[in-house]
Amino acid sequence: MIRKLFLASLALSLSTSVFAQDVNVLRIGLDGGENESDQLRRAECVAEPLKAATGVSEVQFFPSPDYNGVIQGLLGGTIDIAIMGASSYAAIYLQNPDAVDPVLVAQQQDGSTGYHTIMVARSDSGITDLASTKDMKLGFADPDSTSGFLVPNVSLPNDLGEAIETFYSETGFGGGHENLVLGVLDGTWDVGTTFGSGQGEWSEGYTTGNLRIMVDKGLLDMDDLVEVWKSPVIPNGPLMVSNSLPAETKEQVTAFFMDLPNTDFECFDAFTAGGYTKFVEAGQPMYQTIIDARKSVIGS
Repeated sequence: MIRKLFLASLALSLSTSVFAQDVNVLRIGLDGGENESDQLRRAECVAEPLKAATGVSEVQFFPSPDYNGVIQGLLGGTIDIAIMGASSYAAIYLQNPDAVDPVLVAQQQDGSTGYHTIMVARSDSGITDLASTKDMKLGFADPDSTSGFLVPNVSLPNDLGEAIETFYSETGFGGGHENLVLGVLDGTWDVGTTFGSGQGEWSEGYTTGNLRIMVDKGLLDMDDLVEVWKSPVIPNGPLMVSNSLPAETKEQVTAFFMDLPNTDFECFDAFTAGGYTKFVEAGQPMYQTIIDARKSVIGS
């Protein structure tokens, strides 16, 4: 039902905009990594200034119940703008390399533009390291998540010394990062993969990432979790702009978001989920290793 409503909303938006040089509506996709109401609350501040910067009459938001809804919207031209993980961009690129451009990426306080998969377990579970997760239930965030699925499938077997499928008794998906961590806390999963900057204090959920978002919302006390494994650095996901937009509109959208930290840092902080300092330029070469990894692990 949620997916039907999502697709119906996209169809309605198409009926009010014309695929021509005159763009009346800009459509921003929000993936399913966090609950819908919080995503909308954080993103809504960009609507009015983005309208002013581009001259469109309306900015619409389309929260999807999962990552794939936004991926398909960007591929089909029914979504114009989205920030998603590198694996989601890779999924789009592998199906149509000309569908979107990864124009910008958020930068952390130390100047880095990367983060990590963080594997967590309950602190009272007796799990202290990877070896102690043998024959337990492992939850992934989403099949299109970079940190929550792709990178663990590439990097984790090397540290386990065997395939994930044989090391763990069961694997599955938690329905997004927030739900995955809640699933670890309620015992649905013994251990699960989410993401964080790996910088700052563990007690605060690091400086950026899902753990920090959940701490800030009062959903998580980091004393209830223990870090079991941390991946190599992953490039931050890009802000993507659809190539179905006219070149002038794409330039206006890119310029608006590049300047947003200067014009309204509070809005930038909310839109990027906090902990970043600015946007910097991105591009396809930055994500080639993730594209190659996704092609190897998932195929598309």
